[in-house]
Amino acid sequence: MAGKSKGYRRKTRALLRKKPRNRGKIGLSKILYEYKPGQKVVVKINPSIHKGMPHRRFHGRIGVVANKRGRAYVVDVTQGKAIKEIIVRPEHIEPHAEA
Repeated sequence: MAGKSKGYRRKTRALLRKKPRNRGKIGLSKILYEYKPGQKVVVKINPSIHKGMPHRRFHGRIGVVANKRGRAYVVDVTQGKAIKEIIVRPEHIEPHAEA
């Protein structure tokens, strides 16, 4: 009998699922949006794009853009007491609406 899979997208059936109306290609404005260092962003994984996808534990977290690395951004996200540095493409982040 085969052992359990321990892949990168394990246990993400409900987490990384789009509603039927939101399926399809994403807009260019989402990809071309420029984030500035120090800007707060929400890590919101787009399951249709696998490249530059962060780990599922960071989905829904708020982070701060540290700098840009190629097409991707380096985002500092707090996880418990630690500050994790993740590399995320712009398809998987969106600006945080501060109240």
